[in-house]
Amino acid sequence: MAVILKKIISVLISLLTFISPSAPEFFGLPKKISDKEIDMSKFTMTWSDEFDGNEIDSSKWGSEWWVVKRKGGYWHEDMARVEDGNLIISAQYLSEPLENRYYEKWHDQIDFDEYGPGYYSTILTTRNKFEQCYGYYEVRCILPAGTGLWSSFWMMNEGVYNVDGYGDDGTEVDVYESMNYKDHWWGCDSVVTGIHYDGYAEGHKKASIGNYFMDNNPYEEYNTYGVEWNEDEYIFYINGHETGRISEGGVSDNPQYLLLSVEIAGENGIADADRHGTGKITHTPEENWPVEFKVDYVRCYQYNDLLTK
Repeated sequence: MAVILKKIISVLISLLTFISPSAPEFFGLPKKISDKEIDMSKFTMTWSDEFDGNEIDSSKWGSEWWVVKRKGGYWHEDMARVEDGNLIISAQYLSEPLENRYYEKWHDQIDFDEYGPGYYSTILTTRNKFEQCYGYYEVRCILPAGTGLWSSFWMMNEGVYNVDGYGDDGTEVDVYESMNYKDHWWGCDSVVTGIHYDGYAEGHKKASIGNYFMDNNPYEEYNTYGVEWNEDEYIFYINGHETGRISEGGVSDNPQYLLLSVEIAGENGIADADRHGTGKITHTPEENWPVEFKVDYVRCYQYNDLLTK
């Protein structure tokens, strides 16, 4: 029944898109991915991780983070591993707190806190290891199948926190976020894409290209999510096909680093929220846990003409 409903909804979205590209959103539906493919011949790969080893490559990724509590859970480096050619970030309820190996370094930070019982996940970042301005960035992954949480592939730099009305000094670029694993009437096989700039307080600004409907089940099958970033705009892709474009606030012209993460909906380490439409965590700790975010690869490219300058 679910497969039939998905096909019906897919046809409906196609019909609405034919009428107007924005029509699906008017009815609360995700949009259809376009047929326009990315031209990879204009790029050269500059950095990648295929996760073929037995452990996370510390020359490429770091997970050290002074923020112990992260929204409705905790970030801890032990929640990530490499296995069978994949990076795996797990989300799991732990009744016993994990060790903070960075206490001496970070305990005097104003937002430092201790670990406690709760839901654990983590973040990996290329900050201070790989940063690039412009190019194409892509992840191939299977999304974590759980309510009350989401995975992300995103980019940042410290200029994001500058409140000046513009994003050209730094923009949070969310290549994708998997916030729809719950019972929408149209199903849950979609992801959302957008940007944030001018910090995260009163001056915060954002823009989104909306939700995009997937042709398969992204919680069981691999898909690629990418962004092409140039001086004019960000162009987003799913499986090499364009989904949308954003240039609000001005495009970042500073190098940015990459992040892979799983976050728990909630606040102050307590998972009790329906944040960004994720739904609340409904599974007991004994059911469907741990939830896993599986990453096959991350690949980064630069425009050929920029490499020759």
